[in-house]
Amino acid sequence: MQQLEFFEIPSPCIGVCEANNRGYCKGCFRSREERLYWLKLTAADKRQVVHLCQQRKVRILKAKEEALQAASSEVAELLQPSLF
Repeated sequence: MQQLEFFEIPSPCIGVCEANNRGYCKGCFRSREERLYWLKLTAADKRQVVHLCQQRKVRILKAKEEALQAASSEVAELLQPSLF
């Protein structure tokens, strides 16, 4: 049984509109093709794109956090007094 669609699925765009080094928007995390063809996608496809964007956001934020923690550890090591 197919679920009825009562509301249009809004674009995840937040107006940042700048691509990262992998080609995903830094604001909404959509690919170039997902942004370009958004208005032509079916509701099911739009839901899938939103789901993919959420996964990308989590993955990218986690990677940034890990990089920040690694950098903090390196700085802490450099600031420790040498025993030699």
